[in-house]
Amino acid sequence: MLRLIIAAPFLLLLVLFTLSNAQTVVLGLWPTPWSVSLPLSIVVLAAMAVAFLLGALILWVSTLAAIRRARRAEAQVRVLEGQVEALKSRQG
Repeated sequence: MLRLIIAAPFLLLLVLFTLSNAQTVVLGLWPTPWSVSLPLSIVVLAAMAVAFLLGALILWVSTLAAIRRARRAEAQVRVLEGQVEALKSRQG
């Protein structure tokens, strides 16, 4: 229920944005003759979605690097703890 309360204003804004920006724009890819006519709201929302996905991909890649470093550190901790136990057993 809380998700719906939080999501409802954003969905309302999304619908209002889409209805308010129904003008058609022509997108082309220079130097090709390719072009397409789309509503402005679709173009803006698609650009936002692509930017969001690229940001999520960059975050995921950086998280993978941090996870790899953490696993290496944990392995090193286990080795060092084993060495400490070995030294304690020699001493005592």
